[in-house]
Amino acid sequence: MRTTIWILSMAVFLSACKKVIIGDSGSVNTIAVTTDSAANSWIYSTMKDYYLWSDSMPNINTTNLNLKPTNYFYTILNNYGTTDRFSWIDSSATNLVNQLNGVNTVLGIKYNAFYADLSNTNVVFVIAYVLKGSAAEKAGLKRGDVIIKVDGQIITTSNYTSILQNQSLKLELATFNNDLFTSTGTIVSVTKTELQTNPILKDTIIEWGGKKVGYLNYVQFLTSYDDSLKNIFTRFKNYKTTGINELVLDLRYNGGGYVTSSDLLTNLIVKDLSGKVGNAAIIMNQKIYNAAYTAVLKKENQAADFVTNFQFQAANLNTLNRVFILTSNNTASASELVINNLKPYMTVILIGEHTYGKNVGSFTITDSEKRWAFGLQPITFKIANSKGESNYGTVNGFTPDYAVLDNLLPYKQLGDPAETYLSQALNLISGVAYKSFGLDQIVKLKKAQVQKSAIGDNLNMDKKDMFINQQH
Repeated sequence: MRTTIWILSMAVFLSACKKVIIGDSGSVNTIAVTTDSAANSWIYSTMKDYYLWSDSMPNINTTNLNLKPTNYFYTILNNYGTTDRFSWIDSSATNLVNQLNGVNTVLGIKYNAFYADLSNTNVVFVIAYVLKGSAAEKAGLKRGDVIIKVDGQIITTSNYTSILQNQSLKLELATFNNDLFTSTGTIVSVTKTELQTNPILKDTIIEWGGKKVGYLNYVQFLTSYDDSLKNIFTRFKNYKTTGINELVLDLRYNGGGYVTSSDLLTNLIVKDLSGKVGNAAIIMNQKIYNAAYTAVLKKENQAADFVTNFQFQAANLNTLNRVFILTSNNTASASELVINNLKPYMTVILIGEHTYGKNVGSFTITDSEKRWAFGLQPITFKIANSKGESNYGTVNGFTPDYAVLDNLLPYKQLGDPAETYLSQALNLISGVAYKSFGLDQIVKLKKAQVQKSAIGDNLNMDKKDMFINQQH
């Protein structure tokens, strides 16, 4: 924590650690307050320092300092659930940091929930993706597999959000034919394990109608995979000497992550900026903080905390005039940032559903004196592109140019030209049918979804994040 803010925070904290009582005789007695009250006072003062909407926080005297800190945090947020849909607290800062870095105890699947029949009571899970190296992958599960029962229980609209929360599970599989889900009798036993997410689900190059089309499905912005991203784009750039002609970036399951990794992806995609990158500053994005923190950063001459410029990347594709980005309600934060970053510099074509709508980000706050183990992840900045545009921060997010619902079954594998989202992009790139996939091979049926967003087997997989590596 920066010195100025630390002194202010400690002053508030120390005054909150005791209560002064003046007796009838004028005597002064000091009594200690509860541990929760002390922790909540620290939370409040810290939030006043950094929270983007600090001016909208209630007066501390009107708050209940005796609440559990993990409950108190949400009572001081700005219109939580509507204006601020994103700030959160974890009882363990270690757990919070692990989550942000893609380390969770999971089966390793994300799935869409569909109604099993016309009664709209029973539900099935259709696996959207399986993480590499996960327990689910080792058990043989894959995209498109249908789960009809869990631990012998029928999945319903009442239990579908919680039925996968046990550590060990027995998953009964089903097939989908003639608009019916039918159990195969196969039961897969899986136990959750701690997993470091590999966010690169699929990368490939497709020869399509005379074009060389690069495809990348990326599910979380993790700095530990930045070099892997660079390697993929190097392959894209050098493919058959002249490189790819078109790029399809699949962010339909990407809820965000590190801003620096989002900036890297932007640098790898952006059309050549006439040789100016590296010679002159060209703005990619700019951050806005609350008044108090802005004053601190300006006093310390931290210009880089406000403006990010494009940086040269050897693997930058250089020549693309446009990029196709596949989106859904899961596309959030750092994913939306890539879209917004690129819009001033090239044509961005969105295919799928509207995005989540998160144009704000955070950094992790912990207690430097280690009195409490809490990790705070409050919204601390808003972000805009080089034109100052940041108008996607509503529940409607970015609106797709071509609307597509991911409700056609059975699912094709990611990167398959016949897969619902990718096939729409390829049809826009060229109307020529792919040689191995005639329309007679695409037999799909539409099913009603319980909810539009894909769901993770661990709730941490569903968080929508955009954060900078600037711990306080």
